Amino acid sequence: MPGSPKRARSAPTAATTTAAASPGADRPLKPAGETRAILERLYGQHPNATTELDFTTPFELLVATILSAQSSDARVNQVTPAFFKRYPDPQRLAAATTAELEPQIVATGFFRQKSKMLLGMAQALLEHHGGQVPADMDALTALPGVGRKTANVVLGHALGVPGLPVDRHVLRVANRIGIAQAATPEDVETQLCAALPREQWTLASSTLILHGRRICRPTQPLCPECAVVDRCYFAAEMRTAMAQVEGAKSTRAARAPHTLPAGRKPSAPARPANKPTRRR
Repeated sequence: MPGSPKRARSAPTAATTTAAASPGADRPLKPAGETRAILERLYGQHPNATTELDFTTPFELLVATILSAQSSDARVNQVTPAFFKRYPDPQRLAAATTAELEPQIVATGFFRQKSKMLLGMAQALLEHHGGQVPADMDALTALPGVGRKTANVVLGHALGVPGLPVDRHVLRVANRIGIAQAATPEDVETQLCAALPREQWTLASSTLILHGRRICRPTQPLCPECAVVDRCYFAAEMRTAMAQVEGAKSTRAARAPHTLPAGRKPSAPARPANKPTRRR
């Protein structure tokens, strides 16, 4: 668009092929105080971060989060308005069949498996919880189709219970920066929860998710736009790697024999000037 600000260039080439930063023994886990300071900067870069799934009740968020597996929030938000109108509560959903559900959620992917999960979840809510979404991690994860990440989303965003969902973005960003050093979502959740006040858990997750989507992308991360680029292990490693690449290029260029442009012939050596003859 005319007049729109130009985006900063993405990180150097060495960073563009790295999908995620793996935890390494030479990367010490940042102390809790630094982790909190880093998150404060990111809160400023992504103010009022929250889930991008549309919902009005805990049940709707539970359904939307199940549908979001291997799909985008934007795609789920296209499907759920009509779905919620037809199935506004566990009672209506539990009375449906997979054959009825599948055409309505096909756009979210894995629709056969998801339809079975949704039916099982709704039936379990009726059977064990009186049709209400429980505000308890163990009770939620006992529902079909509900893992720890989904439970944390519902607890934190719909039920007022602090939770720190760790998806692929949180896993990648936290390890890249160094505020976590773990390969599994459960371990990353444990490390971040230990470093942050309980009341910030949900906000921290939402902020890291947005940062992973907008800035610290899996490939071609926009490091120059990152509010914590100066405190990020990944960015420092990429700067070092690029400096080494540039240094190697300079060394090769200095050692390479001088070559002429294509089509240009070497000039003839200059003739010595005629010495003046002395008159006798």
